Amino acid sequence: MSSYAQCDTEAKLCDRYFDKTFISDGQEYRALLHSDQEAEFKATLFGGNEYRMVSCSGEVAGELIFTLNDKEGNELFNSGDYGNAPYWDFNVENTTEVTINAKLDQNKKSSGCAVVLIGFKQ
Repeated sequence: MSSYAQCDTEAKLCDRYFDKTFISDGQEYRALLHSDQEAEFKATLFGGNEYRMVSCSGEVAGELIFTLNDKEGNELFNSGDYGNAPYWDFNVENTTEVTINAKLDQNKKSSGCAVVLIGFKQ
């Protein structure tokens, strides 16, 4: 039960990265991670939209590394390449299915709840 409460707190913290121009799509991707575990989430992104993908694992930004891959496994984004950036804004031309992988930065945190949120520009 306490792990679910922790994930609720993380999800609320992630909301801080949605400003007035982006709104959450209502989905919350969550996983409790220990050590080098990695969570995998599937999502469908609809063409013609501008998205913001947000990741959190605590009050301190940069504790979670997330990647976005297309259905062929090609890496589209890796937050580790950008100092573990807590969010990424991007456009989608065509509707596509993606895989989101999230893992803790072992140099910053050994266990915690990984939360990924996706929002779109209003």
